[in-house]
Amino acid sequence: MKRITVIGGGSWGTALAVVAARAGHSVALWSRNADVVESINNRRVNSRYLTATSIPANVIATAEMSVALDQSSMVLLACPSHAARELLTTIRPLLDEAAIIVSVSKGIEIESGKRISEIAKEVAGGARPFVCLSGPSFAKEVVEGHPTAIVAASKDASAARAVQNDLSFENLRIYTNTDVIGTELGGSVKNVMAIAAGMTSGLGFGSNSVAALITRGLAEITRLARREGAQVETLMGLAGLGDLVLTCTGNLSRNRFVGEELGKGRTLVEITSELNEVAEGINTARAVKKLADRAGLEMPITNEVNAVLYDGKPARDAVAELMSRPLREEVN
Repeated sequence: MKRITVIGGGSWGTALAVVAARAGHSVALWSRNADVVESINNRRVNSRYLTATSIPANVIATAEMSVALDQSSMVLLACPSHAARELLTTIRPLLDEAAIIVSVSKGIEIESGKRISEIAKEVAGGARPFVCLSGPSFAKEVVEGHPTAIVAASKDASAARAVQNDLSFENLRIYTNTDVIGTELGGSVKNVMAIAAGMTSGLGFGSNSVAALITRGLAEITRLARREGAQVETLMGLAGLGDLVLTCTGNLSRNRFVGEELGKGRTLVEITSELNEVAEGINTARAVKKLADRAGLEMPITNEVNAVLYDGKPARDAVAELMSRPLREEVN
């Protein structure tokens, strides 16, 4: 049994805390929301997220970061990507020397275009073990016992194996790889593609259209990831294709929901006011466009998603723009 800390009391943070507890570990779940802390400790449920899930007694919630990190050997960063730098700065002086930082966030810092691993290296130091945990995984299905496979990526093989061994339990199977870049970008950019897939469905188009969008979206993700130093095999695996398919087609996808509502003609302000959690693709779209522009890469789907989100372009016009692009070879 180990002491594991989860930073963030949203759906995925709660699900991972439940999984770790079911695997027999002592879990501290940090949340800045006092109601969440109170409901977990006193009623064994999260009052805001995964409300139907019973939380094991070996999960203790707290709003005190020093309490959450006390004697922790593994820290799961389950916060929106825009909060990662602030939280990493906060936890750095409180971390045990050997504690493994595990990012389960799927986003890119807008201002800098940096991935979570780059922020962690900058803030917490490059010598500290870092693992990216990503893949096709809806929190609700994980806690309900649906078989799920994800990836733990790290340059530190022993750290990746520690995450694999400590968090794999019954319905959750974790594979390892060494491609942190590909795993992070696959998990982040797929949210942008999910918004595009949602717009396609929201406009009333069917499976043909969504399949085309997913396939060309994978080409964009791979183009950017390879430019950043990722391995193609990663993008063909769980952290790439697997997560992309799930997020573009699954009814539990927040990013797909945002796209669907945009396709129906609603405004972004209206849509986000109804969301209980962050749809990472909204911010990530801007970050990815900056990365692509900086690298001189062609990413037409990303460009059109940005135009709909931030320039007021109708979703139907964005789809028409994509379909009217010059004809070309598929593999190029």
